[in-house]
Amino acid sequence: MESLYAITTGILTACGLFLTLRGRTFPVVVGLTLLSYAVNLFLFSMGGLTTGGAAIIDGQTHFADPLPQALVLTAIVIGFAMTAFVVILAMRARSEMGNDHVDGRKQEEPHR
Repeated sequence: MESLYAITTGILTACGLFLTLRGRTFPVVVGLTLLSYAVNLFLFSMGGLTTGGAAIIDGQTHFADPLPQALVLTAIVIGFAMTAFVVILAMRARSEMGNDHVDGRKQEEPHR
């Protein structure tokens, strides 16, 4: 299970970084969202992957740690709010500049 989490986190990080380095705003937003998902998986896995553990400690030695779950829940809410803000910011930038490039300049056409 740990290897599946590590591979998934690595793939999400690589895809998010690739999309974040693109020149248009929509891939950048999707890339930042994928990076936030990767961070959420990383935070969740740092608590230790416990299957079949009790949620409440009642004298048991095998229990699930609730702190990573609370951190991931908070990160999901903050990530959703930031994604909504960045989408609105990108829409406004497109309407004012007339294009959706990150730097605001149109891409030059190659000479034929």
